[in-house]
Amino acid sequence: MERMKKGWSQEELAEKLFVSRQSVSKWENGQNYPSIEIIIKLSDLFGVTIDELLRSDEELKEKVIEDSKQLAHPKIKFIFDVLFIIGVALLIIKIGILLLNKFTALDISLYGGSFWWNFGPLILMIVAGVGASMVKDKYQED
Repeated sequence: MERMKKGWSQEELAEKLFVSRQSVSKWENGQNYPSIEIIIKLSDLFGVTIDELLRSDEELKEKVIEDSKQLAHPKIKFIFDVLFIIGVALLIIKIGILLLNKFTALDISLYGGSFWWNFGPLILMIVAGVGASMVKDKYQED
């Protein structure tokens, strides 16, 4: 244990990291794990590489890997959510224009061709749904 090699108490290490002594105790007992920011600070304080810290604790390594996936997951999912919303918006625009043309004297035409307006929103929503499902499945199985 690096803290003990330095002769530091849990309280002293906690002060250096700006965390509570209870946090340090929980890390050492395996009840909780430090964030990646704290791991970087620990690496600097103890003069060891992050690799050495992670390889010495399998559960910590798994936690860091899981945290990194959680950081990537929302960003990728957000892209698919935006695609889905664009698909829904295009579908609403098309329905709105069709209703305006039917119930008013307006004759608004949809630019871009009928294929795009008939299948574009559907394609976007299907791609977004499949993509979001794949991202969800990937991060659940890893």
